[in-house]
Amino acid sequence: MSSSAGTYPPQEGHAETNEELYRRFTKLVSSWPCSPALSNYQLYRHENGWHGSLAPMVGTMVADACFAARPSDVVVATLPKSGTTWIKALLYSTVHRREHPVGSSDHPFNSLGPHECIKFFEYQLYTGNRIPDLDELPDPRLFATHVPFASLPRSVLASGCKIVYVCRDPKDHLISQWSFANKFRVRDGLEPLSVEAAAGFFCDGVSPFGPYWDHVLGYWRAHLSRPQQVLFFRYEEMTRDPAAHVRRLAEFVGCQFSVEEEEDGVVDAIVKLCSFENMTALEATKGGRTELAFGAVENSSFFRRGVVADWVNHLSPETAGRIDAVTEARFRGSGLRV
Repeated sequence: MSSSAGTYPPQEGHAETNEELYRRFTKLVSSWPCSPALSNYQLYRHENGWHGSLAPMVGTMVADACFAARPSDVVVATLPKSGTTWIKALLYSTVHRREHPVGSSDHPFNSLGPHECIKFFEYQLYTGNRIPDLDELPDPRLFATHVPFASLPRSVLASGCKIVYVCRDPKDHLISQWSFANKFRVRDGLEPLSVEAAAGFFCDGVSPFGPYWDHVLGYWRAHLSRPQQVLFFRYEEMTRDPAAHVRRLAEFVGCQFSVEEEEDGVVDAIVKLCSFENMTALEATKGGRTELAFGAVENSSFFRRGVVADWVNHLSPETAGRIDAVTEARFRGSGLRV
């Protein structure tokens, strides 16, 4: 591990504990309806209509009660398995490119995965009865969440801080989520879900942080109403022109590339650094682990294939047509196409 790994990225300070707050929210969530789902856990139905397992749902509520956002904060928001690791890598390497130039021997990616560089509210920061001290983190602080727009910490919306959202084709999202969930179902001694069963849960909206369509529309409408606060990316468009999206990302968060940086190829270097091929070859990916609310996860688990339209290798035409029909009906009139 490089000598800078203990310093960069800056970590949260001393965490206080608040067992009573966690106990109260755990009791509340446990009282809500729960059911089997596209997951290795049963999912509870939040009063706002979305689904989640117990620990991250409690963490979401603790973050809402305790997190104090700053206008300079940047929050990455995605559904799981929708380009989360990639957008975290792009954002971190863009924002911190001056103190951590691409190719430097002490770059954090040499020892840490993107999920350790930009942490989730509900899976990493607000877990285990902890209330983290985030006040000493330097600006801009970078955070992440899978939570729907309506359930973001209230201070995020009130502060006017930046939100970067990435959506992915629903069928590719489903296949990636299904593959990820089955890894943990097997680990936990459960039978893997068939793709047909997974698609049934998905279409019924019983998937982590879903329904998919509510999640995407929530951030899409927020982007339309407040484009200076909410940036909306489509994963498929990112893959076609990643450099253009890195430039848009940098401009959105207020750290545009200079003429000199453009001439020196910094944008292309960031794209290459964060590419699937490069990230999967790093030792931090091949041998590292990230601590989440439900335990340690091998960093390699966050990388599957990353390709567009892989769903054709897994879904029958009938199942794909069912998902397309739901998507068309739910997005009709919104101006959104995925």
